[in-house]
Amino acid sequence: MTDHALRSLAEKVGLAPSWTDYTGRTHDVSPQALRRILAALGFACDSDAQIADSLARAAHEQTAASASSLITVTVGKALKLPRGLARPGVAALAFDDDGEDRVDVALEDGGDGFLHGPAIDRLGYHQLFLHDRIVTLAVAPRRCFTVEDAAPGEKAWGLAAQIYALRRQGDGGFGDFSAVEALSQAAAWRGADALALSPTHALFTADTNHYSPYSPSTRLFRNPLHADLTATFDPARIAAAIERTGLAAEMNALEALDLIDWPRATRARQQLLRALFDRFRDHELASPSPNRLREDFRTYCREAGEALADHARFEALHGDYFRLDMHRWHWRTWLAAHQDPRGPAVIDFALQHTVDVQFHTFLQWIADRSQAACQTAARGAGMRIGLIGDLAVGMNSGGSHAWSRQDEMLRGLAIGAPPDALAPKGQNWGLTTFSPQGLRATAFRSYIATLRAMFRHSGGIRIDHAMGLSRLWLVPEGHEASEGAYLAYPFEDMVRVTTLESHRARAIVIGEDLGTVPHGFRERLADAGIYGMRVLQFERHGETFDPPDWYPRSAVAMTSTHDIPTMAGWWSGRDLDVREDLHQFGVGQTLASETRARDDARPMLLSALEHAGAADPGLAPTAFKPADIASAAANFLARTPARLSLLPVEDAVGQVEQPNLPGTTTEHPNWRRRYENTAQHMLSSKEASAALDGFARRKKTE
Repeated sequence: MTDHALRSLAEKVGLAPSWTDYTGRTHDVSPQALRRILAALGFACDSDAQIADSLARAAHEQTAASASSLITVTVGKALKLPRGLARPGVAALAFDDDGEDRVDVALEDGGDGFLHGPAIDRLGYHQLFLHDRIVTLAVAPRRCFTVEDAAPGEKAWGLAAQIYALRRQGDGGFGDFSAVEALSQAAAWRGADALALSPTHALFTADTNHYSPYSPSTRLFRNPLHADLTATFDPARIAAAIERTGLAAEMNALEALDLIDWPRATRARQQLLRALFDRFRDHELASPSPNRLREDFRTYCREAGEALADHARFEALHGDYFRLDMHRWHWRTWLAAHQDPRGPAVIDFALQHTVDVQFHTFLQWIADRSQAACQTAARGAGMRIGLIGDLAVGMNSGGSHAWSRQDEMLRGLAIGAPPDALAPKGQNWGLTTFSPQGLRATAFRSYIATLRAMFRHSGGIRIDHAMGLSRLWLVPEGHEASEGAYLAYPFEDMVRVTTLESHRARAIVIGEDLGTVPHGFRERLADAGIYGMRVLQFERHGETFDPPDWYPRSAVAMTSTHDIPTMAGWWSGRDLDVREDLHQFGVGQTLASETRARDDARPMLLSALEHAGAADPGLAPTAFKPADIASAAANFLARTPARLSLLPVEDAVGQVEQPNLPGTTTEHPNWRRRYENTAQHMLSSKEASAALDGFARRKKTE
């Protein structure tokens, strides 16, 4: 068996046998790593014979005979179909908005391996009737819905908030959409057009210790813990449920904590949710007379369909197993019969646990109503974009999506990132996602459903680690993050589907493009109207920070993100102290060396702020307090030409501690910090007013 044959198989499958790091240095993936990843993808490669068989299968999968039943094309561009998909001649095209409206499409052999057809000028998912099959034709716009579409001729701005960190009176220990609505009202009054939120994906109801918003069970549904209960039930009913459960004292105690106690707070909220469900089931659902809530609930369940039924059954099963044995947390440890979501054992379980399954559909209903009401309120207050949701890069392999759509998912592989300056050993995020083969085989069904779930009741989405549209760093289970490799994804197809869904939803798309970025990737995103991100702390060359006019209009300008120090934390060096305490410095780094580098960087940043007019000239770094630098940085953003600027709430209020420290779990209070003031009043502070003043003057574009 030769390494050359192994590399040939890898390349045929889309697995890169080498990669380039952030310094431009090329690294070869070890043969052992290639074998492990190929095997996990289903391509045996332990012998020359296996490699030959796998090469033949990979070639077959790329032929038209097994091509995706979804073909993407840009509106106005000539249609191209793989030559083996159909014969030259005439095909019928039925438009998705009028199934009776059909036109004939002439397909001619282009001599380049493709059949060529006319340009299609109607957006949508159309049905192309070929001689022996029906193919869905996704005709996408050239670009997404953009800020220019939402706010013509103006530069927009907004805030970015961690939903769990928001405070309101009576919140029971963590933030919810009631607090989001209060913050959106306050921000809209100041002129904001958007409010970007941390992920609100569904987690695991039974496991109160699983609270990372970036490790969801599924991205098709929401975390009901964040639901604004008043969007569905009147306050008197909620108060009565609190009284019946005796939760008032516990909720008050949890609300007073500086850090969220997720197990306690989750148990309390779930008790309240169950009490509301029991009342709803006994009254509205059991009532012989029609009522508004029951009809709305049934309508939601009918529209959510099979995906909701799958998720509710999974939640009931997961809770049953986890309560009996916490070591059976992952569905692959369940009885074999329960690992089949369509099998009779799962159907029988659901029938025997009808109330529990219905409870989980109820939770999704109130979560959906909650976000709908919040988005309506944000737009009603004057926001032209409103809520921007955060799409996590993947899902937990033990979750409901991986269980219910097994044929679409990667198995035995985790998503991560190669070694770089911030993580010298690489990163393993412990997540799975769709496989390229699964996407093509199912006509991108789950990716489209995920986008629609995200766009529902939102004015935009942020795609975490947007490079995943093009490639993902995959790590074999049980191995170091550095032992991974890049797997290619159908980039153009995914971009076109994204632009089409954005257009249908009239919502913007932001792609988090920080880290090791493929050549030409940012330019392609810009062409498609997907906004990249430019973060002040990273925008520097050599001994200087970039001036405002270096920020492109096609990117979102930000001071910081949830994964890096806040501006106040960066200025004070708090992040260096934390990394020292947790032994997070890389090879050759020490607290002393990093402190010297930070001491050198502060005057550089201050100089950039002064030249931009965002800080008074002539001040020494020692004259700036951490909160002052956060305000100056916000005013710097206001001077960039970026069509959208998002200011993290942490920087708006001058917070020192960052929400998350990558590479840690229990060592750092990730996803547990709360803002000091309530959502209703947090923008009224002196620090917030100073930080937001510049944005009111940046509306008009140059």
